[in-house]
Amino acid sequence: MTETAGLRNKTQNIGLILGLIIFAILMFSDLVPNNPAATRTAALAALAATWWITEAIPLAATALIPLILFPLLGVMSGKSVAVQYFNSTIFLFVGGFLIAGAMEKCNLHKRIALRIIRIIGVSPTGIIFGFMAASAFLSAFISNTATAVMMLPIAIAVISKAEAVSGEKDSKKFATGLMLGIAYAASVGGVSTLVGTPPNLVFHRIFEMSFPDAPEISFGLWTIFALPLTVVMLVVIWILLTKIFFKSNKTIIDKHTIDDEYKSLGKMSSDEKSVMIIFVLTAVLWMFRQDLNIGAFHLPGWSNFLSSPKLIDDGTVAIFMSMLLFFIPSKNKGQMILGKDAFTRLPWGIIILFGGGFALAAGFAESGLSESLGKMLSGAADSPLLVTIASVSAGLTFLTELTSNTATTQTILPILASVSKATGINPLLLMIPATISASFAFMLPVATPPNAIIFGSGKVRIADMVKVGIVLNLIGVFVTTVLFLTWGRFVFGI
Repeated sequence: MTETAGLRNKTQNIGLILGLIIFAILMFSDLVPNNPAATRTAALAALAATWWITEAIPLAATALIPLILFPLLGVMSGKSVAVQYFNSTIFLFVGGFLIAGAMEKCNLHKRIALRIIRIIGVSPTGIIFGFMAASAFLSAFISNTATAVMMLPIAIAVISKAEAVSGEKDSKKFATGLMLGIAYAASVGGVSTLVGTPPNLVFHRIFEMSFPDAPEISFGLWTIFALPLTVVMLVVIWILLTKIFFKSNKTIIDKHTIDDEYKSLGKMSSDEKSVMIIFVLTAVLWMFRQDLNIGAFHLPGWSNFLSSPKLIDDGTVAIFMSMLLFFIPSKNKGQMILGKDAFTRLPWGIIILFGGGFALAAGFAESGLSESLGKMLSGAADSPLLVTIASVSAGLTFLTELTSNTATTQTILPILASVSKATGINPLLLMIPATISASFAFMLPVATPPNAIIFGSGKVRIADMVKVGIVLNLIGVFVTTVLFLTWGRFVFGI
């Protein structure tokens, strides 16, 4: 659910009171016998979850609650809670966002998008696929929200041209398919890398905290698993939009519209070239930092050639490469590609939200609530693995239609980690499908920021989004479950 600016609504007011009531009831209950700290942690988690779901107060403000209540409730010291708000996963996000900011500043993002579209073609189905491919590619490395925002004006320009040539009525199906394609591709593309969408980073940190002795899920390993999933979902979405729901075979635009947009950018500037080099090098360093072992194939990671390879992580790479942009001169004399204003554009609210979730996860472990939840939920192991994974995927998909996917994963992943510990199920079998499913909510405008941005254009009716979205939600559950039980188990050695 996207945060709203302006007047409070009824849901927010109800959520504010409901959260406090639930918190008070749980505080004076004996939810976890003989462990008051775990009961208090559960009360705080219920309060945070209720306020996150209803957005009773800003998401980031709710995320600060553990910093206050954990020390007051005797769960963790203030010092122990505070360190959870800044860690290597947070710096991975910060570094990625700084690089993304440089791409936007020099218009490299627009050049990449238009270039992909020119290569794909200009038929209605080709244009839609081109925009989807561009959106998916960009959102793999930068915010899917930013991707939708930057693709929207290009798409509206194309739709306006189509309406001028063929009329608004004949262009309606094309316009709807194009807009939904951008929104859905931005969400799906974000799944393909660890930095593509916030739930992926939440998983990375919570898995690391819950299972410190387990092999790290590196950037490269995640991408090897998730990229095929992204490709499959992109193709499915494209077919549904262009061949079933909004079929349009009529040529409604010519190649010159895209060519003119691309030519208006002029030659690639020195700034664009510099940022492109940093962008590509960062992706390569992320991909090949650790050893890649896929079946019999083995590729040693570059970090092995350093004296202390285990001290290097993806956050180190992100910060190092983004820092270079503060030293590379810009075409504007006397300036660097990135300046001090880069930090004012960072999404500090999301960063604090991340930290709050990590603090909550730490409280689950510290208080013993994780262990208690695992024992209470151990019955999940009685179901067949296929049913368990599909149930988790479906639950997260439809839950995030009405809630923030970041806040939902912050709440659910520690519980799934506990279930895994208690039942002996490999935690990746539950946590990864849940993480991916949190990004596969396609039905409502409030489900994801890209959905909200595209709906706000006025080119998409909510009925159309619901009609396509509910089908895609179910397909997403099926594809996630099947691919993880096959390709995922092979990649992660389960």
